[in-house]
Amino acid sequence: MSVTIAESRRAQVRAIGSVADRADLWQATVREAGGSSVAHSPEWFTIIHDTYGHDPLYLTAEDEDGERGVLPAFVIRRPFFGTVVTSMPFLDTGGPCAQSERLTRMLVTSLVDEARRIKAQFVELRCTDRVDAGVPPMEHKVSMMLPLPSNPEALWRRFDSSVRNQIRKAERAGLSVEFGGAEKLASFYETFSIRMRDLGSPVHASGFLRAVVDGFGNRARIALVRKGDATIGGLVGLAFKDTLVVPWASCLTEYLPLCPNMLLYWETLRMACRDGFGTFDFGRSSRGSGTYRFKRQWGAEERPLFWYTIPIGSQPNAAIADGRTGAFLATLWRRLPLPLTRGIGPSIRKYLTQ
Repeated sequence: MSVTIAESRRAQVRAIGSVADRADLWQATVREAGGSSVAHSPEWFTIIHDTYGHDPLYLTAEDEDGERGVLPAFVIRRPFFGTVVTSMPFLDTGGPCAQSERLTRMLVTSLVDEARRIKAQFVELRCTDRVDAGVPPMEHKVSMMLPLPSNPEALWRRFDSSVRNQIRKAERAGLSVEFGGAEKLASFYETFSIRMRDLGSPVHASGFLRAVVDGFGNRARIALVRKGDATIGGLVGLAFKDTLVVPWASCLTEYLPLCPNMLLYWETLRMACRDGFGTFDFGRSSRGSGTYRFKRQWGAEERPLFWYTIPIGSQPNAAIADGRTGAFLATLWRRLPLPLTRGIGPSIRKYLTQ
């Protein structure tokens, strides 16, 4: 079912009840539009709704010239902190993906109108291009992207000696990397949940990651780094067009002196080259942060992100906690028993849109 929510000079914006309602339009737009990202993949509609219960607010647009646009978003009803509309929760990107500026404006306007209708506090848009949102974007976060050659040996020669030495150190320590699909998820989640607790951050539900891997099928892959029979880290990669995107990765703190993350990423990059990917997306970082420097050493290049927070009515309460309160809560979280953080973490994480 689709509902027309805006019309202008024979251009229409519709809210759809399922990506399947307009599958051809959605897939063609995402395939052809230059600004599309993995956040526009139709699989998220079911993944996020079915695992976390958030209501999708997916919009499509068409005009009389045959130009198209889409905007995926979810309604996040947060206990005590009010409702927000986010495109896209848990991901680096989102926002409108359209073949004209006119349709982009219509999509954003329609999303804000829908957010106002349901009395949301604000709308979040995570875009790879500037849009006319009526507010300035935050620009301190960037995606870190590495162009890939077809030959992994050519990539190896690009690295400086410090990168190559850290990879060799991991190999000399007896570490190894193996790849797979859903059968590797339990091992990945074991280390991922420990690392998230150590970072003071609630972990995603294992069912959410299972839904991601199952939903993307053969476009999802899991890499595990092992020392002997023990899994000490891993990552999840998702294929989108010619890009391999890594939204989640972690290694256990006590093994970091052995450089497991260096071997993990090198073997994943080597696999990506051999599989014909043209770009490797390390994910977002704040400029100058430790993760930024880690990604930069591989030769990754900045691509700007434009994150908008559009208030609906009164000034939005964009953050659940201020910096000092957030730091206190993170410290407290690190001290909780691991089984407790695994048990209650997903119930909190589902409302944290970043």
